[in-house]
Amino acid sequence: MVMATTGPTTRQLSVADQVRQRIERGGERLWRLADFGNLPFTAVAQALSRLARSGKIERLSKGIYYRSRQTAFGKSRPNPAAIRQLASRHRSLFPAGVAAANLLGLTAQNPKRGELATSGLSLPRKLVGQDTRIHARRPEAWSSLTQTDAALLDFLRRGGRTSELSADETIRRACELLSEKGRYERLLRVAATEPPRVRAMLGALGERLGKDRKKIRRLRDSLNPLSRYDFGLLAGLPNARAWQAKECR
Repeated sequence: MVMATTGPTTRQLSVADQVRQRIERGGERLWRLADFGNLPFTAVAQALSRLARSGKIERLSKGIYYRSRQTAFGKSRPNPAAIRQLASRHRSLFPAGVAAANLLGLTAQNPKRGELATSGLSLPRKLVGQDTRIHARRPEAWSSLTQTDAALLDFLRRGGRTSELSADETIRRACELLSEKGRYERLLRVAATEPPRVRAMLGALGERLGKDRKKIRRLRDSLNPLSRYDFGLLAGLPNARAWQAKECR
Protein backbone atom coordinates (compact mmCIF):
# COMPACT_ATOMS: atom_id res chain seq x y z
CA MET A 1 0.00 0.00 0.00
CA VAL A 2 1.42 3.42 -0.99
CA MET A 3 1.00 6.21 1.56
CA ALA A 4 -0.04 9.60 0.24
CA THR A 5 2.26 12.54 0.91
CA THR A 6 1.12 16.06 1.65
CA GLY A 7 4.30 17.83 0.67
CA PRO A 8 8.08 17.88 1.09
CA THR A 9 9.58 17.22 4.50
CA THR A 10 11.70 19.84 6.26
CA ARG A 11 14.85 18.07 5.09
CA GLN A 12 13.65 18.25 1.46
CA LEU A 13 12.95 21.97 1.65
CA SER A 14 15.70 24.33 0.57
CA VAL A 15 17.25 26.63 3.19
CA ALA A 16 15.46 29.58 1.58
CA ASP A 17 12.09 27.83 1.90
CA GLN A 18 12.77 26.88 5.52
CA VAL A 19 13.67 30.47 6.37
CA ARG A 20 10.59 31.81 4.57
CA GLN A 21 8.27 29.34 6.30
CA ARG A 22 9.62 30.16 9.76
CA ILE A 23 9.18 33.87 9.16
CA GLU A 24 5.65 33.44 7.82
CA ARG A 25 4.67 31.28 10.81
CA GLY A 26 6.37 33.64 13.26
CA GLY A 27 4.10 36.59 12.58
CA GLU A 28 5.18 40.10 13.54
CA ARG A 29 8.62 40.03 15.15
CA LEU A 30 12.32 40.81 14.87
CA TRP A 31 14.59 38.23 13.26
CA ARG A 32 18.35 37.76 13.57
CA LEU A 33 20.76 35.45 11.80
CA ALA A 34 21.23 33.72 15.16
CA ASP A 35 17.55 32.67 15.08
CA PHE A 36 18.47 30.20 12.32
CA GLY A 37 21.50 28.66 14.04
CA ASN A 38 20.69 25.14 12.79
CA LEU A 39 20.96 26.23 9.14
CA PRO A 40 24.02 27.23 7.06
CA PHE A 41 24.95 30.84 7.87
CA THR A 42 25.65 32.00 4.32
CA ALA A 43 22.48 30.46 2.89
CA VAL A 44 20.35 32.06 5.66
CA ALA A 45 21.94 35.47 5.04
CA GLN A 46 21.16 35.18 1.33
CA ALA A 47 17.58 34.07 2.02
CA LEU A 48 16.94 36.96 4.40
CA SER A 49 18.45 39.40 1.92
CA ARG A 50 16.15 38.12 -0.86
CA LEU A 51 13.09 38.36 1.41
CA ALA A 52 14.03 41.95 2.27
CA ARG A 53 14.41 42.87 -1.41
CA SER A 54 10.99 41.40 -2.13
CA GLY A 55 9.41 43.41 0.68
CA LYS A 56 8.48 40.43 2.86
CA ILE A 57 10.68 41.70 5.70
CA GLU A 58 12.53 44.96 6.43
CA ARG A 59 16.27 45.15 7.05
CA LEU A 60 16.93 47.26 10.15
CA SER A 61 20.65 46.70 10.50
CA LYS A 62 23.30 44.17 9.58
CA GLY A 63 21.82 40.74 10.38
CA ILE A 64 18.62 42.19 11.91
CA TYR A 65 15.25 42.13 10.14
CA TYR A 66 11.65 42.88 10.99
CA ARG A 67 8.42 41.34 9.72
CA SER A 68 5.54 43.77 10.11
CA ARG A 69 1.78 43.26 10.15
CA GLN A 70 -0.88 45.37 8.54
CA THR A 71 -2.87 47.60 10.90
CA ALA A 72 -5.63 50.17 10.42
CA PHE A 73 -2.90 52.82 10.40
CA GLY A 74 -0.56 51.05 8.01
CA LYS A 75 2.29 48.65 8.61
CA SER A 76 3.29 48.04 12.23
CA ARG A 77 6.64 49.28 13.53
CA PRO A 78 9.07 47.35 15.77
CA ASN A 79 8.95 47.97 19.52
CA PRO A 80 11.59 50.66 20.35
CA ALA A 81 12.60 48.93 23.61
CA ALA A 82 13.13 45.62 21.81
CA ILE A 83 15.31 47.06 19.08
CA ARG A 84 17.40 49.05 21.56
CA GLN A 85 17.94 45.85 23.46
CA LEU A 86 19.17 44.27 20.24
CA ALA A 87 21.50 47.20 19.64
CA SER A 88 22.94 46.82 23.14
CA ARG A 89 23.96 43.24 22.33
CA HIS A 90 26.42 44.61 19.81
CA ARG A 91 27.54 47.78 21.61
CA SER A 92 27.42 49.00 25.19
CA LEU A 93 24.72 51.66 25.49
CA PHE A 94 24.44 54.20 28.29
CA PRO A 95 22.03 57.02 29.13
CA ALA A 96 23.30 60.50 28.38
CA GLY A 97 22.24 64.10 28.86
CA VAL A 98 18.86 64.62 30.49
CA ALA A 99 18.22 60.85 30.50
CA ALA A 100 21.38 60.35 32.58
CA ALA A 101 20.41 63.17 34.96
CA ASN A 102 16.94 61.64 35.35
CA LEU A 103 18.45 58.26 36.24
CA LEU A 104 20.64 59.96 38.86
CA GLY A 105 17.68 61.75 40.46
CA LEU A 106 18.94 65.18 39.39
CA THR A 107 15.95 66.09 37.25
CA ALA A 108 12.33 65.03 36.88
CA GLN A 109 12.40 65.78 33.16
CA ASN A 110 12.07 63.10 30.54
CA PRO A 111 13.98 63.96 27.36
CA LYS A 112 11.87 64.88 24.33
CA ARG A 113 14.16 62.72 22.24
CA GLY A 114 16.45 59.86 23.14
CA GLU A 115 20.07 60.51 24.05
CA LEU A 116 22.60 57.71 24.29
CA ALA A 117 26.32 57.24 24.76
CA THR A 118 28.20 54.32 23.23
CA SER A 119 31.75 53.08 22.94
CA GLY A 120 31.15 52.42 19.22
CA LEU A 121 31.75 54.77 16.32
CA SER A 122 28.01 54.98 15.68
CA LEU A 123 24.70 53.18 16.18
CA PRO A 124 22.22 52.01 13.53
CA ARG A 125 19.56 54.71 13.26
CA LYS A 126 16.84 52.17 12.50
CA LEU A 127 17.59 50.48 15.80
CA VAL A 128 17.87 53.45 18.15
CA GLY A 129 15.57 55.89 16.37
CA GLN A 130 16.16 58.60 13.81
CA ASP A 131 15.77 61.40 16.38
CA THR A 132 18.06 59.88 18.99
CA ARG A 133 21.12 61.95 19.81
CA ILE A 134 24.18 59.69 19.90
CA HIS A 135 27.44 60.41 21.71
CA ALA A 136 29.90 57.98 20.16
CA ARG A 137 33.44 56.90 21.04
CA ARG A 138 33.04 56.75 24.78
CA PRO A 139 35.95 54.78 26.30
CA GLU A 140 35.78 50.99 26.03
CA ALA A 141 36.43 51.01 29.80
CA TRP A 142 32.81 52.13 30.26
CA SER A 143 31.71 48.59 29.41
CA SER A 144 32.79 47.54 32.93
CA LEU A 145 30.48 50.12 34.52
CA THR A 146 26.84 50.02 35.56
CA GLN A 147 24.32 52.31 33.87
CA THR A 148 24.39 54.60 36.91
CA ASP A 149 28.21 54.70 36.96
CA ALA A 150 28.30 55.74 33.30
CA ALA A 151 25.50 58.27 33.86
CA LEU A 152 27.62 59.86 36.59
CA LEU A 153 30.59 60.20 34.25
CA ASP A 154 28.32 61.74 31.61
CA PHE A 155 27.02 64.14 34.27
CA LEU A 156 30.58 65.14 35.24
CA ARG A 157 31.58 65.61 31.61
CA ARG A 158 28.79 68.22 31.42
CA GLY A 159 29.83 69.94 34.63
CA GLY A 160 26.52 68.96 36.24
CA ARG A 161 24.57 71.34 33.99
CA THR A 162 21.86 68.76 33.29
CA SER A 163 20.78 68.99 36.94
CA GLU A 164 17.58 70.86 37.84
CA LEU A 165 18.69 71.16 41.45
CA SER A 166 20.52 74.09 42.96
CA ALA A 167 24.33 74.01 42.95
CA ASP A 168 24.45 72.99 46.62
CA GLU A 169 21.80 70.28 46.16
CA THR A 170 23.57 69.02 43.04
CA ILE A 171 26.84 68.66 44.95
CA ARG A 172 25.05 66.93 47.82
CA ARG A 173 23.40 64.46 45.44
CA ALA A 174 26.67 63.76 43.62
CA CYS A 175 28.32 62.98 46.96
CA GLU A 176 25.46 60.64 47.88
CA LEU A 177 25.82 58.74 44.62
CA LEU A 178 29.59 58.46 44.95
CA SER A 179 29.24 57.24 48.54
CA GLU A 180 27.39 54.09 47.45
CA LYS A 181 29.53 51.03 48.05
CA GLY A 182 32.17 50.40 45.42
CA ARG A 183 31.08 53.14 43.01
CA TYR A 184 33.91 55.61 43.55
CA GLU A 185 36.46 52.81 43.27
CA ARG A 186 34.93 51.65 39.96
CA LEU A 187 35.12 55.16 38.57
CA LEU A 188 38.73 55.49 39.70
CA ARG A 189 39.58 52.37 37.70
CA VAL A 190 38.43 54.04 34.47
CA ALA A 191 39.48 57.60 35.38
CA ALA A 192 42.59 57.47 33.19
CA THR A 193 40.34 57.28 30.10
CA GLU A 194 38.39 60.41 31.11
CA PRO A 195 39.13 64.06 30.19
CA PRO A 196 41.27 65.98 32.72
CA ARG A 197 38.31 68.05 33.96
CA VAL A 198 36.46 64.85 34.92
CA ARG A 199 39.53 63.55 36.77
CA ALA A 200 39.77 66.88 38.58
CA MET A 201 36.11 66.76 39.65
CA LEU A 202 36.46 63.13 40.74
CA GLY A 203 39.48 64.11 42.79
CA ALA A 204 37.71 67.02 44.46
CA LEU A 205 34.65 64.90 45.25
CA GLY A 206 36.74 62.00 46.51
CA GLU A 207 38.76 64.27 48.75
CA ARG A 208 35.53 65.75 50.09
CA LEU A 209 34.28 62.23 50.86
CA GLY A 210 37.51 61.20 52.58
CA LYS A 211 38.44 58.55 50.03
CA ASP A 212 41.84 56.84 49.80
CA ARG A 213 44.48 59.59 49.73
CA LYS A 214 46.99 57.64 47.65
CA LYS A 215 44.47 57.01 44.91
CA ILE A 216 43.32 60.62 44.97
CA ARG A 217 46.94 61.77 44.74
CA ARG A 218 47.27 59.79 41.51
CA LEU A 219 44.39 61.79 40.09
CA ARG A 220 46.12 65.03 41.03
CA ASP A 221 49.41 63.85 39.54
CA SER A 222 47.63 63.12 36.23
CA LEU A 223 46.64 66.78 35.83
CA ASN A 224 48.65 69.56 34.20
CA PRO A 225 49.32 71.95 37.11
CA LEU A 226 49.00 74.98 34.80
CA SER A 227 45.54 74.05 33.50
CA ARG A 228 42.22 75.29 34.84
CA TYR A 229 39.01 73.31 34.43
CA ASP A 230 35.34 74.21 34.08
CA PHE A 231 33.55 72.54 37.01
CA GLY A 232 30.14 73.95 36.08
CA LEU A 233 27.68 73.50 38.97
CA LEU A 234 30.37 71.66 40.92
CA ALA A 235 32.47 74.81 41.13
CA GLY A 236 30.75 75.35 44.49
CA LEU A 237 32.76 72.52 46.05
CA PRO A 238 34.81 74.03 48.92
CA ASN A 239 37.99 72.47 47.52
CA ALA A 240 37.25 73.15 43.84
CA ARG A 241 39.96 75.80 43.49
CA ALA A 242 42.51 73.44 45.02
CA TRP A 243 41.64 71.05 42.18
CA GLN A 244 42.26 73.74 39.54
CA ALA A 245 38.64 74.76 38.95
CA LYS A 246 38.12 77.98 37.06
CA GLU A 247 36.79 80.88 39.06
CA CYS A 248 33.00 81.24 39.12
CA ARG A 249 31.72 84.28 37.27
